[in-house]
Amino acid sequence: MNYLSINDIDSLPDWVNEAIEIKKNPLQYKSLGANKTIGLLFFNSSLRTRLSTQKAALNLGLTPIVMNFSNEGWALEFEDGTVMDQGKSEHVKEAAQVISQYCDIIAIRAFALLKDKKKDLSEEVLKNFTKYATVPIVNMESSVGHPLQALADAITLAEFNSKKAPKIVLSWAPHPKALPHAVANSFVQMMQLQNAEFVITHPKGYELDPEITKNTPITYNQEEAFKNADFIYAKNWSSFSDYGKVLHQDKNWMIDQKKMELTNNAKFMHCLPVRRNVIVSDEVLNGENSLVIEQANNRTYAAQLVLKRILEKGKK
Repeated sequence: MNYLSINDIDSLPDWVNEAIEIKKNPLQYKSLGANKTIGLLFFNSSLRTRLSTQKAALNLGLTPIVMNFSNEGWALEFEDGTVMDQGKSEHVKEAAQVISQYCDIIAIRAFALLKDKKKDLSEEVLKNFTKYATVPIVNMESSVGHPLQALADAITLAEFNSKKAPKIVLSWAPHPKALPHAVANSFVQMMQLQNAEFVITHPKGYELDPEITKNTPITYNQEEAFKNADFIYAKNWSSFSDYGKVLHQDKNWMIDQKKMELTNNAKFMHCLPVRRNVIVSDEVLNGENSLVIEQANNRTYAAQLVLKRILEKGKK
């Protein structure tokens, strides 16, 4: 069993309920991962993903080994048939098989480079490790998706929702740098599995991949989208059509208290890290309706659920 995208979840309500039960007693499956090792491979920096996945592994009795490929490992080649006479010293074909001998599970974090759309959409790092590794693979954020974050978001929504079909808004917000689409993509895919009124709002030119958004309603009027919303999820992403570009800052898209007052006393969500008074105002982020710390806490139980299911599958 691999966990590569939110679509690897067979029943989102069942997974969310199980994660909430795990949260009540995180150490109840401590023996499940005894004498087993998980390799956490980071091609990019991390705070929540790294610490929460390590904590989840420890809760299950797994021993985590962490490697930062950005500055510790050999530079990897991913293309077949390449004459390796330049800077890259090792091919993923060998690396994945070798790491599989050391680890019972491999988890990988490798962002989009936002330079070559075709290459990013091919999920070069994640798919090559999946192809050549001989153990289960977990996606800790790839070029296209962040399914651990989306699962944590689903857990958070379930804990704080009181309606049968809440209105949930994914809102683009400004950021000085070009950011990948992974978090937004997986949140959209997760929301398509929910019983909810889901709306995406962003300036023109920031449309996500239409193969992911599909028939999800999109509006370019942020204030209209916020009306009567129960949850506001803020996130920046760069242009998909003009790939990886920051088209404009649109600072008036920052989430502030005035916009939140248009909602139905909505809860505010963000995956973190967040740039204060750029993405969201201090007033909203510090407010009693902010769920960002709860979301971060649920990252542990999302990861723990995924690892638990992989370990259980391996025992069958």
